[in-house]
Amino acid sequence: MKDNSPKPVIPLPFPVYFWAVVILTGLGLADAIYLSISHYRVYTDIGYASFCAISKAINCDTVSQSPYSILWGAPVPVWGVFGYLCVLVFLPFAGSKEAEKVRLWPFLFWIFLGFSLYSLALGLISALYIYSYCLMCIVSYAINFLLLFYAWLIRRRFAQKGLIADLYLDVQFLWVKKRLQMILLTLVFGAGFWVMISNFPAYWNLAPPLLSESIPTGDTEDGHPWIGAIAPVLEINEFTDYQCFQCKKMHFFLRRLIETHPDKIRLVHHHYPMDDKVNPIVKEPFHVGSAAMSLLAIYAQSKGKFWEMNDILFNTDITEGTLNAKTLLKEAGVGTGETMPNIYDPGIQVKLLTDIQYGMELGITGTPAYIIEGQLYLGHIPPNYIEKITK
Repeated sequence: MKDNSPKPVIPLPFPVYFWAVVILTGLGLADAIYLSISHYRVYTDIGYASFCAISKAINCDTVSQSPYSILWGAPVPVWGVFGYLCVLVFLPFAGSKEAEKVRLWPFLFWIFLGFSLYSLALGLISALYIYSYCLMCIVSYAINFLLLFYAWLIRRRFAQKGLIADLYLDVQFLWVKKRLQMILLTLVFGAGFWVMISNFPAYWNLAPPLLSESIPTGDTEDGHPWIGAIAPVLEINEFTDYQCFQCKKMHFFLRRLIETHPDKIRLVHHHYPMDDKVNPIVKEPFHVGSAAMSLLAIYAQSKGKFWEMNDILFNTDITEGTLNAKTLLKEAGVGTGETMPNIYDPGIQVKLLTDIQYGMELGITGTPAYIIEGQLYLGHIPPNYIEKITK
């Protein structure tokens, strides 16, 4: 008679599971290191674009540029590096003979559960607030869920009482068997945690140099504001959007370059907001409010305060309907009196629309864009021009 009873599951040898966790943790660490480097370069390297900056929806750089990429004063991927290093330090304890294939897996299960829940939270933030996804972040989410699965599987395969009871036994194991190592690790990681939340360099806070009265400013014959050399070696015409991160990064870089080489370079500003309300090439809502920001800058220009307002606007985050024009004008040093000036005056709007039309005629399809020596460059400035100034 045929025996139809289920056959018992024979677990693989413990090292198979253990080394799978080690490899996954190593991959997670490598991914977090890559994301940390990428995050740094997004803010500091004017020519950088990650390999996964594929589209509006799939773009690691967009995720890095969001305020959600910073947690407790440090970039999220740096916290990932910190977390995976902690796990790698604990794994030798879990693989030791004293652990008997049982100890620390409940402890690690709770850690991996925390990693996985945070991955879910980051995924929801990407979907609901950033509207863009990072491929390498998704890789880290998958690694975290696999680590959680393996910690659960090892417990089922080799021993289990209960997650809470076993966690208590894990803590006892660490305190009795590994007390000295745990004290040293607590001091090291505690110091690292303190450094990260209190002293991590905030390179993501982009800012231009203070405007110097010694650097000339003015308007071109056709009314565009310029800053820098009166007789420049190099003139750069920029077309920017105040809600464009790359525009902000590049503009502040150019402002610092002017501060360092004021007799060699001149920057001429043109408005090109990618706001569907004014820019015909934009077919759906995008950078809503950037047109109003440009109108405000044009009004400030009429009062001789364009570059003050320009710097302020690049550092102003707005959503639709939240542009406090009176406050920004006051910050830029423009007196508003008792009544709010009309930034939607037809004369101001004509200047903005003229800039947009000029940009369209040049073939500009996105920002930032630059005209240098008669050539159009989208999103970047060739290094040879920068070398021309810095030699």
